[in-house]
Amino acid sequence: MGGTEQEAAGESRTGVASGAAAYVIWGLVPLFWPLLKPAGAGEILAHRMVWSLAVVGLALLFVRRWAWAGELIRQPRRLGLVTIAAAVITVNWGVYIWAVNAGHVVEASLGYFINPLVSIALGVLLLKERLRPVQWVAVGVGLAAVLVLAIGYGQPPWISLVLAFSFGTYGLVKKKVNLGGVESLAAETAVQFLPALGYLLWLGARGESTFGGHGAGHATLLAATGLVTAVPLVLFGAAAIRVPLSVLGLLQYLAPVFQFALGILYFHEEMPAERWAGFGLVWVALALLTWDALRTARRGRVQLQRLAAAAGQALDAPVPPTAGKTAPPAGGAGSPVEEAAPRAGEPTA
Repeated sequence: MGGTEQEAAGESRTGVASGAAAYVIWGLVPLFWPLLKPAGAGEILAHRMVWSLAVVGLALLFVRRWAWAGELIRQPRRLGLVTIAAAVITVNWGVYIWAVNAGHVVEASLGYFINPLVSIALGVLLLKERLRPVQWVAVGVGLAAVLVLAIGYGQPPWISLVLAFSFGTYGLVKKKVNLGGVESLAAETAVQFLPALGYLLWLGARGESTFGGHGAGHATLLAATGLVTAVPLVLFGAAAIRVPLSVLGLLQYLAPVFQFALGILYFHEEMPAERWAGFGLVWVALALLTWDALRTARRGRVQLQRLAAAAGQALDAPVPPTAGKTAPPAGGAGSPVEEAAPRAGEPTA
């Protein structure tokens, strides 16, 4: 028993470390994109698509996981969803790269801070999900934050909104596709590959490509965009199978926190009072969401423990004598277990 507990604890530590590493890498990515200048955002984006497919293709070749590809090709609906996911993440990647290299790191970080709120809004609007009262309050506070920032900027924070809605839509589509992380990236970059390669060849024909004209170091950095994309995704996949979603939900805030800190401390972007006010409201909304999620998870664990205890008592209880009747099995219709157990897909709170 002790050995099993130690193994479980070791797996949990590995999962937390992998998840933290993934989000820290994503949080430090703003340091990487400026290194690729004088390449523009479009060229960097195209290289990211091409080299990401090369990296994940090699990874899949190494582990010999190809069966999913044949199944995907035979399912037009899922293939269509993959195409939508590829288009949406193209917008997300392109806007993010442009924002960082144009000096909007703080505004880009805001997009990933408000992404959980956008995901909730999409769930209500598209999936008809019902929110708990605290979640409604958090969404309301988030909307107030966007209004404050819009007034401060003199216009809506469109970079943040595009990043948040594109990534929220991407997550929604990926949920319906139901592919593993590496497989999903391979499918999406396969859709992106030909347009991206065509764009790079067009740039080369016009003499505007920087890949071959600025030395081996620059070409190597452009090729490294594949690793920058794939490595944190692999780490995230290792974390997702080892730690609860509640833990991943907390770890996800590491990325925008690092981006926000880099924007202020390294890139020296301005933070006027109205921007601090807007960010403060966003952080209040996220604190409410986190508190509500942890409370709901705790109630779920307590309920499961009670169900297990009730099931154990039902199994250990002596069977009373009956006259020609058979006692219903523990957990059957009308039992305390069935009455207390939540239905599949329903919240436990």
